[in-house]
Amino acid sequence: MDLQKHPEAGTIREIVDARAKPRFKIGTDITVYSRTTGTLKGYTVDISESGISAILRIEVALDEIVELDFTVPLGRVTTCAIVRQRSAFRYGFQFLELNLMTEIIRSTCRDLEMEQSLKNNP
Repeated sequence: MDLQKHPEAGTIREIVDARAKPRFKIGTDITVYSRTTGTLKGYTVDISESGISAILRIEVALDEIVELDFTVPLGRVTTCAIVRQRSAFRYGFQFLELNLMTEIIRSTCRDLEMEQSLKNNP
């Protein structure tokens, strides 16, 4: 996927804050493709309909648009995101693309919400 083809790069500041959506714990391998850093491997921490956080060993610049590749129970997700925040080795990514991947992520969040709700309220 060519990251330079995404018009979202020019409107980064106009994107709504990703924290508006509830987050759900999910641990899976993630690959981050960065124009400046190359290919990075990491592990996810949580996900929402609008973003995902992951632990990475190598630094990625804030506001950089990257491609993410990870697997959720409903299938493989490949999408573009912007690096929104960093705390030590934990990074927050906000999804940029609205496509089939959005429905996979939305369904995964609904499933995780039910599963984690049942664990917290036996």
